[in-house]
Amino acid sequence: MKGFLIRFMAALSMGGTGKGLQDGSKPGLANVYAMGLVSFFTDVSTEMVTGYLPVFIVSDLGGTRAILGLIEGAGELTNNFFRMISGFISDRLGKRKPLVFAGYAFSTLSKPLFSVSTTPTEALSVRVMDRIGKGIRTSPRDALLSQSVDEKVAGKAFGLHRSLDQLGAILGPLLATILLPLIGPRPLFVASFIPGVIALLILWFFVVDVKTAPGKTQLLKGASKIMKGDFLLLLTILAIFGIGYYDFSFILVRSAELGIAPDLVPLVYMAINLFHTAIGYPTGVLSDRIGREPLLATSFILFSLTSLVFTYSSGFTAIILLIVFYGLYFGIYETVSRALVPKYAPSELRGTAYGLLYIVVGLSNLVGMSLVGFIWDNAGRIQAFTYSMLTGIVATVLAVLLAIRACAKSLMTQ
Repeated sequence: MKGFLIRFMAALSMGGTGKGLQDGSKPGLANVYAMGLVSFFTDVSTEMVTGYLPVFIVSDLGGTRAILGLIEGAGELTNNFFRMISGFISDRLGKRKPLVFAGYAFSTLSKPLFSVSTTPTEALSVRVMDRIGKGIRTSPRDALLSQSVDEKVAGKAFGLHRSLDQLGAILGPLLATILLPLIGPRPLFVASFIPGVIALLILWFFVVDVKTAPGKTQLLKGASKIMKGDFLLLLTILAIFGIGYYDFSFILVRSAELGIAPDLVPLVYMAINLFHTAIGYPTGVLSDRIGREPLLATSFILFSLTSLVFTYSSGFTAIILLIVFYGLYFGIYETVSRALVPKYAPSELRGTAYGLLYIVVGLSNLVGMSLVGFIWDNAGRIQAFTYSMLTGIVATVLAVLLAIRACAKSLMTQ
C-alpha cells in the first residue's frame, strides 16, 4: 500500500493542471492513476446508493417488482444509448475530457435527488439521469485511458483502472451498511454527493486530456456490412439472453424477503461485487487460452443456475447461492461479452459494431427486466424465473454453437 501511495503521488506531481496535450505526447500512468481515483470515488458514491436503492423503491416508495425492473431496464437502455452517442461525439470533437467531466458531473448531481423522491416515477427519472451520466462518460473515458499510455502497457493501464473502480464498488456498499442505521436512507443518498465531488475535483485538476484531430465518422456507418455471419449470431444470442435478463436488484429484493434486514442488504451487494471482482482477472487469462466464446456460454450457465435458485430455493442457503452464482456470472460476462466484438468486426467498423451491441443489449435488457418483474408480480416467482432460466439455456446452446464455429475456423487456419 505504501508503494502504491508513493507511485500515485509521483504520478500526480507529473499530471499537472489537467490541460490537454496536442503534440502527440502521452501523459502516461499519471493519467491512469488519476482516472482510477476518479472512478474509485464515483463508484463509492454510486454503490452507496445502488446497494439499498431496490429495497427503497419497493419498500419505501411502494413500487412493484415490475416497476423496479422497468426502472433498472430503462436506466441501462439509457446508459447504452448515450455510451454509443458520446463515443461518436468525442471522436467528432477530438476531445475526451469535456464529455468525461460532464458525465461524471451529471451522475454526481443526480443521485442525491433520490432523497426527495416520493414515487417510483420520480425514482425512475433520477435513475435515468444517473445512467445518462454513466453513458456520457464511459466511451470517451475508455478512449482517454487508451490514449494516455503506449499500447504495450495498455493492459496494465486498464487493469489498474478497473482495480480501483472495483475497490470503490466494494467500499460503497460497506459504507452504506455503516451509515444506514445511523442516518437512514434519504440522508444516505445526500451523503453520496461527497465522494462524487471529490471525484470531480481530481478529474478537473489532475486528469490531462489528449486531443486528437476531429474525426469525420458517421454514426452506425456500414451497419449492413457486419449484420451477418457470426456477428449477427452473437447479437442474436445476446438478444435472447437479454429478454430473460434481470440484474442484481432482484437479488437484493429477494434477500430482504428471505430475512436479511434492510440495513444489511448492501452487504449482499458488496458480496456480489467481491465475486465479480475475483473472477475477472482469471477469466481474462483463461479467455486468452481457450477463447471467449466458451466462457460466454459458461456465464449463461451460471445465470441459469441463479434462476434455478430463485425458483426452488429459500432460506439463507439460497442467498449464498444467489450471491455466488450471480457474482461469478457477472464477472465472466462483463469480461468477455464486449471483448468478443473485435473478433467479428473489422477495425474500420468497430465503432459501428459496438453501437449495434449497445442497442441490442439495452433494448433486450429493458424487455427482460420489465417482463421478469411483471411475471413475478402477476404469476409468481417460480414462473418468472423458470422463464428466465429457459432463455438462459437457449442462449447457452447458441453460444456453444458459436464456440464450435470459432474452433472450427481456428483449426482451418492452422
